[in-house]
Amino acid sequence: MLTVGWREWASLPSLGIDAIKIKVDTGARTSALHAFEVNTFERDGVEWVRFRIHPLQDNAELELTCESPVVARRQVSDSGGHREERLVICTLIEFAGQSRMIEVTLTDRESMKFRMLLGRTAMEDISVDPSASFLLGGNRHRP
Repeated sequence: MLTVGWREWASLPSLGIDAIKIKVDTGARTSALHAFEVNTFERDGVEWVRFRIHPLQDNAELELTCESPVVARRQVSDSGGHREERLVICTLIEFAGQSRMIEVTLTDRESMKFRMLLGRTAMEDISVDPSASFLLGGNRHRP
């Protein structure tokens, strides 16, 4: 079983994100990814979403545009108990030489320290050491 710290570096290659610092959050059911300028459109009869992201906190100069099919819309409660409807996408996440497909909701996390939360549903076969950080290599993933 893979053991991770409460924060790690990962990549989301299917979205073109080479490095993103994630908070491994066992208190969150659903994973969440920072997104702004979120717009849906249709491609070949399927709903897609195009959004922009600043993948690195405190770096507004690095801005990426991502596209993905929408797999669902869900009501999600944030840590403050506020409910909002979020778009859900599936994306590949890579860390520690492993790849897995996960569901991620899109939300504005600009004011948050982490651009992504990894929730419980994405942690199958993962153990979390809440006292550790960057067990998977630290800043070597950072551009």
